[in-house]
Amino acid sequence: MARLIIMGPPGSGKGTQAEHLARHFGIPAISTGDLFRAHVRNKTDLGLEAGGFMDRGEFVPDHVTTDMLKQRMEDADAAEGFLLDGYPRTVIQIGALDEMLAVRGQPLDVVLALTASDSELLARMLRRAQEQGRSDDTEAVIQRRLALYRDETEPVLTAYSKRGILLSVDGSGDREAITASAIAAVEGALAG
Repeated sequence: MARLIIMGPPGSGKGTQAEHLARHFGIPAISTGDLFRAHVRNKTDLGLEAGGFMDRGEFVPDHVTTDMLKQRMEDADAAEGFLLDGYPRTVIQIGALDEMLAVRGQPLDVVLALTASDSELLARMLRRAQEQGRSDDTEAVIQRRLALYRDETEPVLTAYSKRGILLSVDGSGDREAITASAIAAVEGALAG
């Protein structure tokens, strides 16, 4: 079993690749976005707290996200392995994840970062917004999301790079080729 994180800027194809990787390695893909939506839909205490932030277009605070993840990691399917998508998003969340894994006696195996140029990410997200009728995804909003990603999440990549568990895979081009590259990179790291 593998304990993985997938990261990448908005529009990098992270969600799609997370599904393929999770299926390949036989582990659950745990997306913070899915956790947020499930808690809000089920009107849990954490969901009610998160919903207010989400409605205002703000990030859900670290403690709420971490509590949701702790609950999800207690499920039987995540006992031996998982792929996290959307967590950790901040350096503070790295510490919280480290604590969760220490309690379980399980180290993190690999952090996979998908990369693509801002111009490609922008084009993908504008195309997706048009296809899905998302008028709120304007170029200015997308540029802001990319800037937020760089400001808040790139320090996370730096931290994992210093630990020697960060792998980068080019997220440009053909989806199947990206999946094959990602699987090969993770398998290589797990075998090493």
